[in-house]
Order: sequence, then structure tokens, then C-alpha cells
Amino acid sequence: MAPSKSTSPVLAGKVAFVTGGSRGIGAAIVRRLAEDGAAVAFSYASSSAPADELARSIEAEGGRALALKIDSADAAALTAGIDEAARKLGRIDVLVNNAGVFLPGTLEDFSLEDFDRTLDINVRAVFVAAKAAVRHMGEGGRIINIGSTNAERMPWPGGSAYAMSKSALKGLVQGLSRDLGPRGITVNNVQPGPVNTDMNPVDGPNAAAMHGLMALARHGRPEEIAGMVAYLASPEAGFVTGASFNIDGGFAA
Repeated sequence: MAPSKSTSPVLAGKVAFVTGGSRGIGAAIVRRLAEDGAAVAFSYASSSAPADELARSIEAEGGRALALKIDSADAAALTAGIDEAARKLGRIDVLVNNAGVFLPGTLEDFSLEDFDRTLDINVRAVFVAAKAAVRHMGEGGRIINIGSTNAERMPWPGGSAYAMSKSALKGLVQGLSRDLGPRGITVNNVQPGPVNTDMNPVDGPNAAAMHGLMALARHGRPEEIAGMVAYLASPEAGFVTGASFNIDGGFAA
């Protein structure tokens, strides 16, 4: 008789850290990684209520979760938070850089303060978190960045700084994959299109215009983005690194 296949969750025994994990795409990623067996620490920047509720719901289902209030623009706080998570949970196996901001504005009216904050959170914080996490990461580690399809296509005015920041992640991923490949750590980039969240609801004023640019005329679901992240975090993706994956309904096609 052939031996039965293991029924253990694919990420059993693993520890994940997700930035910006209390709502929207981030919360879906936290839930999916927890469902796949990982202990999950996640950061949030504002209200503690949804973060605490998410952590409670995961623990009520037998998982392990740790919510940490961190401004991703604060490099010292972000580093300290990752160190704290590794200390409490044992290590970091998976880092998901999800925290991000979209501050719109055309060249004439976009302030340098907004430009700097866009880069601080969308780019600098990704580098800071990766630098902190790899100190606690061994062979088979995963770094997964949440970029945007706007790195490939920005069809409206007012999004130049955002598109630039998400384009920067493509280069960062390619470079870090070379830096960390010898250590057996993969680095990849997920680029969502329009996704149904509080910030971009399916019934929002821009939905019809977005759908008109897509091969699949609908918003994505946060769980669909989480599914791509779960694949890249899994052992099945051990040969995938330095890559960017659009999950955008054909927005950039």
C-alpha cells in the first residue's frame, strides 16, 4: 500500500510577517497564510480595532497571530517590530511587504512632502523590512512585495509618483533576488490591479472606467491576491525568484 500523503497545512511551522495587514488585501493575506498553517505577525498604522479583531479571529480558529502598531515610514520602528515578532514567534520565514499609500496629484500640485511619503512607505520601507527580516530568515525564506499593475500602465493623470514607486519594486526585487539567492531566499513581486477594498470599492466612482481598460471587466477580490501570495510563500514556488506577477484582470495586457 502506498503511503498516505501528509495532511499538514503547507506552511505548518512557518512564521510570516505582513506589513499593513489589518484590512483589505493585507488582511486577506494574513488570513490565508494563517489558514495555510503559518504563525502570522502583522503591522497596522491606524485604528487598533480591526487589527485586534483579525488577530482574535485567527486565534479563535487555532492559529497564532500578533498585531503590532507600526508606521512603516519609521525605519527604526519597523525594524524593531520585525525583531519583536521574530523574538516572540521564533524567526521569520515569510515577509510580505503590503503596506502602501496612494497620494494622487499632477506634477503642478504634487507636494514634495507627498512625494517623500510615497517613497518612504512604498519603496524605502520595503528595503528596510527586507534588511531586518533576513537577519531572522534561513534557507527557504520568502520575501514577497505587493506592487501594482500601475508599474506597467498608468492610464490617468495624477498617478506618476505612485507608478514610479511601484516600478521601483521591480528593480528592487530583481536585485535582491541576486543578493539573497545564495542563501536560498526567494524575492518576488505581486502586482494587483483594481481590487475591491475600502480604498477602491467595486461600486466606486472610478470602477466603470477601470473595467473599460480590462480584459476581465470586474474588480479582483482580496482573496485572489492572497492566493498568489500563498503560492509564492509555499514550497512549490522554490524555483521562482526575481519575478513580477500581474494579477490584474488584464489591466496591463
